[in-house]
Amino acid sequence: MTTINENYLKLKAGYLFPEIARRVNSFCEANPEADVIKLGIGDVTEPLPAAITQAIHKATDEMSQRETFQGYGPEQGHDFLREAIAKNDYQDRGVSISADEIFISDGSKCDTGNILDIFGSDNRIAVLDPVYPVYVDTNVMAWHTGEADGQGRYEGLVYLPVTAENNFKPAFPSEPVDIIYLCYPNNPTGVVASKEDLKQWVDYAREHNSIILFDSAYEAFVTDPEIPRSIFEIEGAREVAIEFRSFSKNAGFTGTRCAFTVIPKELVAKTSTGEPVSLHQLWNRRQSTKFNGVSYILQRGAEAAYSPEGRKQIKQLVAFYLENARLLREGLEQVGITAHGGVNAPYVWLKTPGDFDSWGFFDELLQKAHLVGTPGSGFGAAGEGYFRFSSFNSRENVEAAVERFQKLVS
Repeated sequence: MTTINENYLKLKAGYLFPEIARRVNSFCEANPEADVIKLGIGDVTEPLPAAITQAIHKATDEMSQRETFQGYGPEQGHDFLREAIAKNDYQDRGVSISADEIFISDGSKCDTGNILDIFGSDNRIAVLDPVYPVYVDTNVMAWHTGEADGQGRYEGLVYLPVTAENNFKPAFPSEPVDIIYLCYPNNPTGVVASKEDLKQWVDYAREHNSIILFDSAYEAFVTDPEIPRSIFEIEGAREVAIEFRSFSKNAGFTGTRCAFTVIPKELVAKTSTGEPVSLHQLWNRRQSTKFNGVSYILQRGAEAAYSPEGRKQIKQLVAFYLENARLLREGLEQVGITAHGGVNAPYVWLKTPGDFDSWGFFDELLQKAHLVGTPGSGFGAAGEGYFRFSSFNSRENVEAAVERFQKLVS
């Protein structure tokens, strides 16, 4: 008899964003005349920068000629892109990362889930609450948890609440943990971590022999020079951290897929008998076995993000979305809504008004204002009573959304 991985059955609710899509589609089918503005999923709306599309076109032309055709590429990524990343994102900013510590992939979402392949099933996992759902769900799928309780928290995971009451700064785990997921600028709350905050986490990880999985997918939105854009800006982080980055939100690659993961060579974990093993080597083995690499065409496009034209165009794109975030946040505050984030981050995290819970407010917005956001409870139990708006949309839609929201709650 063929059996299944029954951990999938623990995921009682559908993944958050498909569930939102299901509810929105149902509403739109019943109300075809409704002009629905979607500020829920963090999908970009503006086209790829011209420098990137030009590089993609050029690479496509190369693929049509025998002399320049590319077949299988290195699973770790082409040297031209790895070297551009190492120089521009790290070395030019005084951070010691070499090109061969960078692994090109098709998305940070994939990597933050796939990274579990190289870790044992007996690790104690800590996640912030609320949190990007992929961190939790992939641990459920990977046999790391028990069943969920009535609030949706899984036995076996250590939850670190982040709410307005603790100024969105999680307390350190009260019990030893082996792997810690951190995401800054944070999804969903939009808050950032200072150098002092991250130094405390790095020190904690070094003291307890823990590994930090640092999701830095939104680092391009940091405009404050005092806020770190990489955990490797922190002394000692090379010994305890893996960093995930993406071209999706800064360069518009949500539909074209390119990202990277950084694993320093000195980073180790241990076997059950205490023998140290290089995580860099394990991830290289995993990728070489299960992944054939990102296409040459898209890697050339990603490389163009570091050209003078590409950098200028991306800066303009990021500024556009940050202005959207400012309009959203200030528009909410004008009608008495408590809002967080929206500065150094593309998300605005708001307290639901009145007696609404998160999904109740989702339905109210959809039904009466034809607006879509993301219920905070979908990110975890501590997200109940909160709601997330994404700034990834056109200026016209953002301005219209603010107007509709203000009319609804006034």
